[in-house]
Amino acid sequence: MTGIVSAALVAHVPTLARAEITPDYQRTLVDAERVLGDALRASFKPDLWVVVSAHWVATFDWLATCQAVHQGICVADEAPNLIPGSAYRFRGDPEFAGALVEAIRSAGIPAARNDSEHYAWDYGTFVPLQYLDPAGEVPVVCLPSVLMASHDECLKVGAQVHATAGRLGRRAVFVASSALSHVLQRGRHNWPTSERMAADRRFIDQLTAGALDQVIDGFTDYSRIVGAEMGGRPLATLLGVARAMASEVAPIAGRQYGEYAQSSGSGNAVLLLAGPAGLALLQ
Repeated sequence: MTGIVSAALVAHVPTLARAEITPDYQRTLVDAERVLGDALRASFKPDLWVVVSAHWVATFDWLATCQAVHQGICVADEAPNLIPGSAYRFRGDPEFAGALVEAIRSAGIPAARNDSEHYAWDYGTFVPLQYLDPAGEVPVVCLPSVLMASHDECLKVGAQVHATAGRLGRRAVFVASSALSHVLQRGRHNWPTSERMAADRRFIDQLTAGALDQVIDGFTDYSRIVGAEMGGRPLATLLGVARAMASEVAPIAGRQYGEYAQSSGSGNAVLLLAGPAGLALLQ
């Protein structure tokens, strides 16, 4: 099978970047991303990661990284004291990225290439990938959260990601790097409110049970209740990918790795979505 063979939600809170600054209650997220990455690489043998990050923010256009090699130093511009400079090197996939831009445009949605040789990754991209693929074995194409995009537009772009991967014969894993609840407060030990945690847990339970239609139908209300990161755009793109997968390999269901964890009032989880055959590979 080609196309998106699995889709994942991962956490990127900046204190995950370095072991010496990761609180004990967030270690579950680091461990989960390591276990998930090992499982994905061993069982699915992907030839591409497609990552949408809550911390690469575009205003108008859906951009795709078209560089042949991603190499640089990641600095968290909002927290350089936490991520002052971490080196990374991954291959890109210019053919896929260029084809995805054209596919998004063909759907009537503004899109553009990111060919800049000076472009550096945001930490929402870097942090989870250092655990999912520590040796940089699998090529990467990155997408932003687009401020002008509605949830419906994000769903459509997710469908184009799956279609493009299938058309080009890629076995790709889609990765949404985002928190769930994201109404922040100072004090990284703080949990979301009980109402937001309950909504997050319903969302997780519905996704892992494969209730995609129910999740999508209630997504705008959920996103508003929890103050979802970047207005829920990375999550909506994940749902678009999952819905496109389900049209071919239904039923889609999921698995949570590690525990739900807090960070400054946000709720964070690591989840995998796949079809029956894919989930069976991970037993």
